[in-house]
Amino acid sequence: MIRATLKSLAARKLRLAMSAFAIVLGVAFVAGSYVFTDTIDRTFDDIFGGLSSDVVVRPDLPGETDIFTMPTGTTTTIPSDLVDDVAALPGVERADGEIENQSFFVLDSDGDVMTTPGAPGIAVNWHDGPAADGDPVLRLVDGDLPAGPGEVALDDRTFERSGYQIGDEVSFVSTGDQPRLTAELVGVVRFGEGGSLAGASLSVFETRYAQELFVGGDDAYNRISVTAADGASSEDVRDEISAMLPGDFEALTGAEVDEETASAIEEGLGFFNTFLLVFAAIALFVGVFLILNTFSILVAQRSQEMALFRALGAGRRQVTRSVLLEAFVVGVVGSTLGLLLGLGVAQLLKTVFGAFGLELAGGLVLLPRTVIVAYVVGIVVTMIAAYVPARRASRVPPVAAMRDDVATTESSRRWHLWIGGALTLLGAVAMATGLFADVDDAALMVGAGIFAVFIGVALLAPVLASPVLRVVAGWYPRAFGTVGRLARENALRNPRRTAATASALMIGMALVTAISIIGASANATIDRALDDGVRAQFVVSNAVGQPFSPTIAQEASQVDGVDEVVPVRMSGGLVDGDQTFLQAFDPVAYGRAADLPMVEGSDDLSGGGFLIGEQQAESEGLAVGDTVRLQLPGSDEEIELVGIYGQSPLLSGGIIVSTQTLEDGAVPALDSLLYVLADDGADLATVHEGLDQVTADIPTVTVQDQEEYKDSSRDQVNQLLFLVYALLGLAVLIAVLGIVNTLALSVMERTREVGLLRAVGLSRRQLRRTIRLESIAIAVLGAVLGVALGLLFGVSLQRAIADDGLDQLAIPGGQLIVFVVLAAVIGVLAAVWPARRAAKLDVLRAITTE
Repeated sequence: MIRATLKSLAARKLRLAMSAFAIVLGVAFVAGSYVFTDTIDRTFDDIFGGLSSDVVVRPDLPGETDIFTMPTGTTTTIPSDLVDDVAALPGVERADGEIENQSFFVLDSDGDVMTTPGAPGIAVNWHDGPAADGDPVLRLVDGDLPAGPGEVALDDRTFERSGYQIGDEVSFVSTGDQPRLTAELVGVVRFGEGGSLAGASLSVFETRYAQELFVGGDDAYNRISVTAADGASSEDVRDEISAMLPGDFEALTGAEVDEETASAIEEGLGFFNTFLLVFAAIALFVGVFLILNTFSILVAQRSQEMALFRALGAGRRQVTRSVLLEAFVVGVVGSTLGLLLGLGVAQLLKTVFGAFGLELAGGLVLLPRTVIVAYVVGIVVTMIAAYVPARRASRVPPVAAMRDDVATTESSRRWHLWIGGALTLLGAVAMATGLFADVDDAALMVGAGIFAVFIGVALLAPVLASPVLRVVAGWYPRAFGTVGRLARENALRNPRRTAATASALMIGMALVTAISIIGASANATIDRALDDGVRAQFVVSNAVGQPFSPTIAQEASQVDGVDEVVPVRMSGGLVDGDQTFLQAFDPVAYGRAADLPMVEGSDDLSGGGFLIGEQQAESEGLAVGDTVRLQLPGSDEEIELVGIYGQSPLLSGGIIVSTQTLEDGAVPALDSLLYVLADDGADLATVHEGLDQVTADIPTVTVQDQEEYKDSSRDQVNQLLFLVYALLGLAVLIAVLGIVNTLALSVMERTREVGLLRAVGLSRRQLRRTIRLESIAIAVLGAVLGVALGLLFGVSLQRAIADDGLDQLAIPGGQLIVFVVLAAVIGVLAAVWPARRAAKLDVLRAITTE
C-alpha cells in the first residue's frame, strides 16, 4: 500500500502540486511573520543590546522607563558634581556624563524630516567612553568631531540619505525653546557595529553646546555612563555607587538596562507580531477548506482505485493510512515550499519597511522555532483536513471496482445540518448575549459568537448551497440555453464540494465586509465627533507623532484674529502601580475649544485633582472623592478624583490632569496638540495663513482647519484599513486558487463526460463558457454568503463597542455591491485555466478515459 501510494503520487505530479498550493501560501505567511518579526528583534537587540556601559546612573523614574511608557522623558537632570563624585570611587575607572534628547529631527537638504514617522530623532553629546564589552559606542568615520557651538556630526546612515556634504549647514527641528536651528556638519560617526538605528537619526554635539540646547545651559547631564576598573564586577560597582547616590537617582548594571530595553521593545512589537499571525491563521483557516475540498475530489477520482485495493484484500485502515500518507507527503512538500516562500515574504516586508525609512540591518533571521512551526502547522493542518476524506475512502465497497463510472461518495448532509445548526444557534445566542445582556466584556462575547456562527454556517453551506445556487444561477438556462443549464447542473451536482469551495471565498468576503463596516463606522464617528465636538477652527499637530515646543502655542496666540490657543499635552505615568496614559489641559479652556461632556463632579483641576472617563471609572470602581496614587518621573503623590466625563471620541482614554501636575512631576513642557479659536468675525483664511507662517520653518508641525483635520483623521483609519485589506487579500487569493483548483480537478473527474459532450456537438467555445459560468456561480455563492455574514458581524461588532467610542453605524453599500461584482470577475478569471485545459482535451482519449 505504501509503494502503491507513493507511485500514485509520482504519477500525478500536477495533482500533488495543486494539493500542496494552499498549504504553501498559509505556511508562507506564518513563516514570513516569524522571520520578519525576529529580524526586527535582532535589529533592536543590535542597537540597544550590549551598548550600555558597565553601570548606568540615571534619575529614579517610577516603573519601567522605556520610550513606550515615558515618551516625553523627564526634566530631572544629574549635576556635574555627581559625575565627579562617581568617577572618584575606587571601583570606577571613568564616568562620562551623557546628554540625550529624542525629539531633535534632522531635515535633509530638501527640508524634509528624515526619520521614519514615530521613530525618534536622537541628539547626544560626544564622549569616547566604551560600552560594557570595551568597544566604543560611537566611532568617527569621516571628518572631525564637533568641537564647539554650531558644529554637529551625523550618523553615517543619516548622512548617506541627507544630501549633505561635510561643511554644509544642516537644519534641525527640535522641541526646545529654539524649534528651528542650524549647525555646520563637521563629521560622520557610526553607531555600534552595524550602524543601523531602525529609522531614527543621530546628531552628535560637543558637550557644552549640548547642555545649552537640551538642559537649559546648566552644567548637568541626563545620565552617567560608568566604566568599571579592572578586576571590579559591574554588580559590585553598581552597589558601591548606589550607596552614595541621593534618593532621586538609581544605578543599574548595563545588562539590567539592556534587558529592560529589550523587554520594552518586545512588548511594543508584540501587537505587530500578533497582528501578522492573526492573518496567517486566517489564511490557514481558508486553506483548510481548500485542502479538504481537494482531498475530497481526489478521493472521489480514485474511488475505483480504492475499491480495487479493497477487492485485492486491503483493509479499511490500510486505505485510510494510504490517503493520510498522501496527505503527509503533501504537507511536507507544502511546508518546505511555504517556508522558502515565507523567506521571500519576509524579505518583501523588509524592503517595504526600508522604503519607508525603517531600515533593518543584516540578513533575515531564521530561527529553529520558525522551521519547526512551519512544518508542524503545514503537516498537521493537511493531515486534519485529509482525515474526513480518508475515512470516506475506506468505506468504498469492493463491488465499486466492478463499475465503469467513478463512484462519487456523497456524505449525508444530515450531520452538516445538525452540527452546523447547533453551532450557528449557539453563536447567535452568544452574540445576542453580548449585545443585549449586561456582561463584563460584550465585545469578547460577540466575537466568540461570531466565530461559532462562522464555523456553523461553513458546515451548513452544503445545505444552503442548493437553494442559493438555484437563485444565483437560475437565470442561466434562459440567458445561455443548454450551456447555461449544464453550468447550473454542474454547480448543483455536488453541493458539498461546491459549498466547500465557496466557503473559502465566503470567509474572506465576510471578513472584508465586516472590516469595511467597522472602518466606515469609525470614519462616521470621527466626522460626527469633529462636527459636533470641535468648536476650534484650527488644530495644530505634529506629523511625526512627537510632541513639539510650547513656543509654537505662544507665537500662535499672537497671530491676528486668534482669540485663544488651548494646548493638550500627553505623557505616561503610573496610577496605583499600573501604566496609564495621561492627558493634560485646562478643562475650562478645553470646553471652549471642544466637547468635554461632564456627567458627575467638577471640571476644576486647579487643586491638582484628575478627571476620568465614565466607563473607566465604573470598571475600576472609582467615584468622585476617591484618591489614587500617581507616580511621575519627579513626583509620587495621592490625587483626588474630582469629576467624571462621558464618552468622547476626541479623548484618547486614560485620565486627565492639569498641565501643572505634569510639570510638578518633572515631565517636560511639550505640547502634543493645539486647538486654536479665532475671534468672532475674523477672516479664517487670513488666520490660517498667519498660523502657517508660525510653523513655516517647522515641517513636522501642521496647521489644519476642521475639514483638513477630518480628512487627516479619516486617512489614518483608511491607511489601517488598506493594510488589513492587503493582508486579507491573501485569504481571498487562496479562495480564488481554491476555485481554480476545484474546477481543474472537477474537469479531471469529468474527463469522460467532457469527451462525450464534445462528441455530441458541444464546441470548445461552449465548453469554456460552461466552465466559466459554473465558476461565476461558485464565486457569487461565496460572495453572497460572505457579504451577508459580514453585514451581520460588522453591525454586531459596532454595536458591541459603541459605548467605547465607535457610536456611529455606517454601512458602505456601494463597497458591498463592488465586492459581489468583483466576486463575479474572480469567477471569470478563476475559470480561465481549467476552461482552456478542458477545451484542449482530445475527444477520443477523453471518451476512453477510465
